[in-house]
Amino acid sequence: MERRQAHESKKKADVLVIVPAYNEAAGIRGTIVSIRRLAPYADIVVVNDGSADDTGCQAEMEGVPVLNLGCNLGIGGAVQSGYRYAEENGYAYAAQIDGDGQHNPADLAALLQAMRERGADMVVGSRFIERRGFQSTFARKLGITLLARLASALTGQRITDPTSGYRLCGRRAIALFAREYPVDYPEVEALVLLDNHRGSFIEVPVVMSERQGGVSSISAMKSAYYMAKVILAVLMTKTKKKRDWSIGYGN
Repeated sequence: MERRQAHESKKKADVLVIVPAYNEAAGIRGTIVSIRRLAPYADIVVVNDGSADDTGCQAEMEGVPVLNLGCNLGIGGAVQSGYRYAEENGYAYAAQIDGDGQHNPADLAALLQAMRERGADMVVGSRFIERRGFQSTFARKLGITLLARLASALTGQRITDPTSGYRLCGRRAIALFAREYPVDYPEVEALVLLDNHRGSFIEVPVVMSERQGGVSSISAMKSAYYMAKVILAVLMTKTKKKRDWSIGYGN
């Protein structure tokens, strides 16, 4: 059962950075410090996804709100908890930045600018548009290429980095994802879900680094299982009837 605990909200900005974290005690404080330094216009909430280490305590030492989940829900449940927090507190924008130090908070300004100029519901940071920084391993790049082709075919839009967790959502996408969000490995499926609701998304180039601590949830042994599960989940999501934005999903 999910147990959510957090400091009292101290909303100061229109932009919220959601930091999902599972066993990221080694790097979570550095991630928070980096966000504060490079994106000082944003509030931060850390979602401690039932970590076995002291990730939550380390984050609390930086004085940010922390949602401590009573058990490990996986990345989908953790991110959705962040979107619910964003909706409940009235944020206009919610960005996801991983707790392992891979995402550069300085790039958030480019995501915000693209959303404001082009009116998209979601902006995805892609490491493959300009191909700078860490480009992942060869095997994972092959898998990402396959998923990119599948997601592009299903949404009718060219996608280069469907597994990127560096994302920015506007109010409508926040409201949608607060109520409905994929569970296990949600990045690709979320694109199709947004498309099903006739929402829009775009990609902008970002530079990513290798993770600064912790261990990836997708090991080499799990890669084939991951691919099969994601493909099946995406195809099942695509079969759902397209729906326009309802009043319940914001304006």
